[in-house]
Amino acid sequence: MSAGRLAGRYSLLRPLGAGGMGKVWLARDEMLERDVAVKELTLPEGMPDKERSEAVTRAVREAQATARLRHPGIVALHDVVVEQDRPWLVMELLRGRTLGDTVRDFGPMPPDYAARVGADVLEALMVAHAQGLQHRDVKPGNVFLTESGRVVLTDFGIARQEGQATLTEQGLMIGSPGFIAPERLEGHPGGPASDLWSLGATLYVALTGAPAYSGSMADRVRATLTQPVPVAPGPLGPVVAAMMAQHPGARPDPRLVVDALRQVAAGLPAPKLPAGEMATAPSGSGGRGKLGVLVAAVVVVALAAAATTGFLLLRDRDGAAASAFTTPMDVCTLIGAQDLGGILKTANPPKAQPDSDDAGPECGYPLSAAKTGVSLQVQKDSDTVDPWSMTEVSARKLFQSQKRTWGRNDTISWTWPEIGVAGNQRATRTPVHDVKGVGEEAFGFELRGPDGRMHSAYVFYRLANLVVSASYTTLSDRPTDDQIMQSALRAAQASERTLRDGG
Repeated sequence: MSAGRLAGRYSLLRPLGAGGMGKVWLARDEMLERDVAVKELTLPEGMPDKERSEAVTRAVREAQATARLRHPGIVALHDVVVEQDRPWLVMELLRGRTLGDTVRDFGPMPPDYAARVGADVLEALMVAHAQGLQHRDVKPGNVFLTESGRVVLTDFGIARQEGQATLTEQGLMIGSPGFIAPERLEGHPGGPASDLWSLGATLYVALTGAPAYSGSMADRVRATLTQPVPVAPGPLGPVVAAMMAQHPGARPDPRLVVDALRQVAAGLPAPKLPAGEMATAPSGSGGRGKLGVLVAAVVVVALAAAATTGFLLLRDRDGAAASAFTTPMDVCTLIGAQDLGGILKTANPPKAQPDSDDAGPECGYPLSAAKTGVSLQVQKDSDTVDPWSMTEVSARKLFQSQKRTWGRNDTISWTWPEIGVAGNQRATRTPVHDVKGVGEEAFGFELRGPDGRMHSAYVFYRLANLVVSASYTTLSDRPTDDQIMQSALRAAQASERTLRDGG
């Protein structure tokens, strides 16, 4: 590009918006003599040349898939130009304002108007879904209300073509906290049901003037996974709540949603939507389950793209967290009092008991009266002075070594005098198994006493350069095996959240 001209055809006149992912320019198509919008995409600093080239190729391929879409509710993509080692998307120029700006300046929309906006957007999404294209970033800032009355869904440039790798698979996931469906936060690719959820969250803003989940980025992500779906007031409230059902399979068929929205737009009562009709994505998008691998395994970076707010999840080439933990932390602070009380089912969590051995610093939380306790250890190998000096490579090796070691030992000797286990007691280990919902990789096993009853569960997980083990033990015969296993997992997840929040 030279003298503000792209591909010898598009004159860049002035920026319309700028942010961490580049700029959107007002431009002039000199060949067809019309104004257009040009989106300049940038890639992360330091990306190797080979990966940069592959990312550009994928971005062009995705843009080509987007260009096949023809619908008045979808912003038209005119051209893709690759210059300066990155793609530039040439799109139709829209005049008007976004739904987000409209609500900010004028307040919540009347239900009938919001219903028409929602129906128009959903029909546009259905056209994209019919061609295997998932938008992935439906939000108020990407719904454009033109001066002529069109409702247009923008930013299909980061859409995902079914069956094809995208920028996400190379370490970038783009979306906005509070508008990303639960299953995508858990690391699943998502599908049409995920876009429906995001549209529901967008309509919630249109109806109330505020997002369904507020707070910091981390707060919104956590709330999406753990909090009940809020219900907006008025006739659209139940419709939007159905669209935002936690499990993708529980969300209604989009055709029924369009019909319901059109009825409200016409001033009629909204029909009750049957649940469980929308098919989940063939790529395996799942339900909300645990606090997901993805939500807890990211570095959150605020950015602006096309003058709107976005969300960038940075991962390494294997999908792991890109950051490392190098500042020592007190292991006894990794599980907060509220989490600990919930796991041990007590309003008065026990005092932490720090300890350490050759494997690394450890902390126990024995609830003597209930003969129950939680234990946590941040581990290290024999060649490293402390866990915070571990590298990701050494942590991977340590994790695999631990998995092999525990897989070889069928009988274990253990003791915990503070909860009533004096001397060395013998226990039989269950087979080692993979664990989902914590860390970048995790495994677990359980211990059974001579009577065959399970009394302990262990979870080992790796997070970047750390290997952490969490355990839950109880001598009570009340908890079921599943409850014991879930308690150990909850302890591991609580420690992981603290690590990611920076202690």
